[in-house]
Amino acid sequence: MAVAVTTLKEVLHADGPAPDRADRMGLYGWLIGSWTMDAVMHADDGSRHEGKGEICFGWVLGGRAIQDVWVLPGFFHGTTLRVYDPALDAWHIFWSDPLKQYYTRQLGRAEGPDIVQHGKLEDGTAIRWRFTEITPNAFRWLGELSSDEGKTCDEAKTWRLQADFRARRLTA
Repeated sequence: MAVAVTTLKEVLHADGPAPDRADRMGLYGWLIGSWTMDAVMHADDGSRHEGKGEICFGWVLGGRAIQDVWVLPGFFHGTTLRVYDPALDAWHIFWSDPLKQYYTRQLGRAEGPDIVQHGKLEDGTAIRWRFTEITPNAFRWLGELSSDEGKTCDEAKTWRLQADFRARRLTA
């Protein structure tokens, strides 16, 4: 009896959202496809790194999750797994960058016209990652840190910008 060989691509990738939650997958589902980005990274010492990168989003795990890969050559190469949780009506966000050995876990939801992901680093520092200025073919992504979780009166002074990406959809 012959054994069927299944590839990772066959078991990981999905053609679209799972039918049992397709109506709730749109928060990130519009991102499916390939994107190019202009990136500015802000270091703790005030220095900046600018570059061009790419992002690819796709349906995975039977259409119950979205996986993306973000590449900024010479700076990072990581992946996000975005899993919708019907009980929370929110998304679990798992970022992994084996190049930098940087890993985070966040919870993502819509906040007004934006998509906002909140989490904490191992040392308790709050992180906030936001998709903003969203159109069908472009978005701005901001990565921010706060040692006081943005609790002071002037929010602009409590969140420190680490990353600012402007992404555009690639068309076939």
